[in-house]
Amino acid sequence: MFPAFLATLLFSGSVIVAARSTRALGSDRANLWRVIVATLALGAWAHALGAGTGGGAFGMFFVSGCVGFGVGDIALYHCLPRLGPRLAALMVNCLAAPFAAVIEWFWLGTTLTLAEAAFSAAILFGVALALAPQRESNLPTGGRWLGIGLGIIAGLGQGLGAVLSRKGFEISAAAGLQLDGGTAAYQRILGGLAVVLLRLGWLLAMARLAKRPGALTDTAAPPSRQIWPLVLANGLAGPTLGVACFQWALKTTPAAIVLPITATTPLVVIPFTWYFDHDRPGWRALIGGLLAVGGVIGLTLR
Repeated sequence: MFPAFLATLLFSGSVIVAARSTRALGSDRANLWRVIVATLALGAWAHALGAGTGGGAFGMFFVSGCVGFGVGDIALYHCLPRLGPRLAALMVNCLAAPFAAVIEWFWLGTTLTLAEAAFSAAILFGVALALAPQRESNLPTGGRWLGIGLGIIAGLGQGLGAVLSRKGFEISAAAGLQLDGGTAAYQRILGGLAVVLLRLGWLLAMARLAKRPGALTDTAAPPSRQIWPLVLANGLAGPTLGVACFQWALKTTPAAIVLPITATTPLVVIPFTWYFDHDRPGWRALIGGLLAVGGVIGLTLR
């Protein structure tokens, strides 16, 4: 389960830079440049050291990327400014696990032991306890219900994308091929890029029909020099290195176990926000963190 833990650390850093890049660039623009950076980095890896678009399961990984990187992450980046990074991360990471479990049960026949289910539930409950907003929360109030709906879509996208990836690894293995996590992530990001570009084309068309050419700037213009370090960090931390480790984990472990581990991402974010933003966690965050970490340890020992 080491790659799942490594992916969690990388995703935690990605959450912080994603929230900041969204505030600086806007949801669609931040996501667009994030996917472009990730595609270039993963493409360099896959074509130089991996299998490129080979491996026998390109179609499955491409569809997985359309669902996860495409629909799921577009929803996530529009959820962030409406719910805030902590609640958005909570919804996406926690809902992805049960979605994946149900999908794998119906489609792949994957089952969990009672102990594994209990530890997974402990992780999810701990995350919810630690990050559920309190009355004095400063979370944005505008568009809250839309944000919740987008969070559900993002969680479903991540869960279904994970199951499709696992199916892709099974197809590749059945063909006698071994696909590395970086190559799988590259094949997925191509699907995500396709969906993001389709959305960009739709936004361009809508702006032209509305005769608002200035509206294109927020989505299509390149970032300024001052923003490039943030863009690079946003593109490398999560969708490149993080997803590569995530695919590595899915290659050997059921998604219903991998996703609860990565669901601790919002908890790992807490010390980063404490240090960088002086956001000191309350008692619920600490107790929830201990409960979630206990669940992770239990899964590791199984």
